[in-house]
Amino acid sequence: MRDYRNVADAVAADIDGGRLRPGDRLPTQRAFAREHGLAPSTVHRVYRELVRRGLVTGEVGRGTFVRAAGEFAALGEPADQPVDLELSVPAVPGQFAPLAADLAPLLRPDVLAAALRPVGVAGTPGARAAAAHALTRSGWTPDGGRILFAGSGRQAIAGAVAALVPPGGRLGVEEFTYPVVRALAGRLGVTLVPLPVDDDGLRPDGVAAAHRAGGLHAVYLQPTLHNPLCVTMSGARRSDLADLAGRLDLRLIEDAVWSYLDPAATPLAALAPDHTILVDSLSKRLAPGLTTGFAVAPPHLTDRLAEALRSGAWTPQRFALDAATRWIADGTLAAVEAAKRADARARQDLVRTLLGGLGVRTAPGAYLCWWELPRRWRPEVFAGAAARRGIAVTVGSAFTAAPHRTPNAVRLGLASPPLDVLAQALATLATLARSAPEDID
Repeated sequence: MRDYRNVADAVAADIDGGRLRPGDRLPTQRAFAREHGLAPSTVHRVYRELVRRGLVTGEVGRGTFVRAAGEFAALGEPADQPVDLELSVPAVPGQFAPLAADLAPLLRPDVLAAALRPVGVAGTPGARAAAAHALTRSGWTPDGGRILFAGSGRQAIAGAVAALVPPGGRLGVEEFTYPVVRALAGRLGVTLVPLPVDDDGLRPDGVAAAHRAGGLHAVYLQPTLHNPLCVTMSGARRSDLADLAGRLDLRLIEDAVWSYLDPAATPLAALAPDHTILVDSLSKRLAPGLTTGFAVAPPHLTDRLAEALRSGAWTPQRFALDAATRWIADGTLAAVEAAKRADARARQDLVRTLLGGLGVRTAPGAYLCWWELPRRWRPEVFAGAAARRGIAVTVGSAFTAAPHRTPNAVRLGLASPPLDVLAQALATLATLARSAPEDID
């Protein structure tokens, strides 16, 4: 009997070599068994191994399909395609000149010596004051003494999850969630509990039901410009969730990384300050290459969060922290944020013009789109066709917290290409979506 892993290796080689392309359907297990002279039980193990490796996806009643290569790029690897609509890294013309001007004083030998020393998660007094100013939103300003720092927003999230959820514990997440949280939960031994959402975001009744069913140690959520759904919760929904957190004594991890694009939204940390850890960073506000993560915690959780950040080696870099302090203090950050809000609106104008009527869900100030495809298209097939046209998109299953959930959608990141390139890419995708899969090359 041929070892099922050797057979899986041969199929994997066909995928790697391009003989099987994203969106291609594998034969039924019965047909594969006949073709290769294998026992049905062996073929079942082959297909299960391919799913385990992330090379294919099996859908009940539809078959087994080769995954789009970009499905896991949502974790942060740049795409190989000329037009990258997977990652969404905003940059506006002229933003780097003022950033460079603020870095120049840090390069003086005496200042650089200080900037290269270690720094703890509490940062410096100047950094705490600057961070409190940067995080101010909708009449809420965090207490600087409650702000901790990490190397990035992802590290701040990791620290918050590690601080609140023990190995084997349960973390509630929206049923579509940030892929990094899925990967992080696996590494920390945390069980993700998918929670229902509607057009107003996370549903409080779903949170309460999940907590009754098995207990939740914490809930991670994105109340403002949710990735990937682009939903911003109403004030009433935020109040309901804050009240629920108080009644259940439930901890919330509020991811505010896109909130600078909608500064009028009141953070949950303002409504449930004793139950919320707010995390944010400068990656989207400025640039990911020299960033700093922020975490605002209730006083009774500050020590626990600080210990988690230290033990995970998720502490900030002093040079980046000092640079961030300068960028915030002299108004550079605020100016770049305002420019990016205008840039996001311009990109949304393109979306409305080129993708109108095609099932796109987004928001006026968002840098993302959630595209529910026509029924004739499967996400892997669409992503593969887009890739052959030089455009990388992310299939919707990259964001699902529920196992085996395969939404018929893709996510578009709008921020990375220049506006003219984005316009051409969206027009190409619109033409593709209006075509039938069997009619494309």
